[in-house]
Amino acid sequence: MVDDPGEQRWPKRLYREGSEPDPRFTMANERTFLAWIRTAMALMAGGVGIEALNAVAEQPSALRTALAALLLVTGVVCSAGAFTRWVVTERALRRDTALPAPRMAPVLGYGLAALGIIACVLLLTTGV
Repeated sequence: MVDDPGEQRWPKRLYREGSEPDPRFTMANERTFLAWIRTAMALMAGGVGIEALNAVAEQPSALRTALAALLLVTGVVCSAGAFTRWVVTERALRRDTALPAPRMAPVLGYGLAALGIIACVLLLTTGV
């Protein structure tokens, strides 16, 4: 039997810091992480969907492929950022310090706005 419950959880160095926060805050942090993961999955699914439509189009478009790749890369970045955000927030909760600023929110907000504009231009110029 291990005396320290932090030794049973990963990442171990995180759980060795500070004290155990209120479980409600830890669970809220986990729900936020899962929301970011759902967003990442939706972005990647959108990228795969656009490329699948591009593959069956009469004239495949490099612009559609680029849009699909951008969505996939955005999904990957969102997924990686989700875990980083979870760790940083959990560390702040354990140390009883201020929560970090949401760095991924503006990136996703402005990034998806730009991708939406590209998608609109693609739709208006090619009709597909």
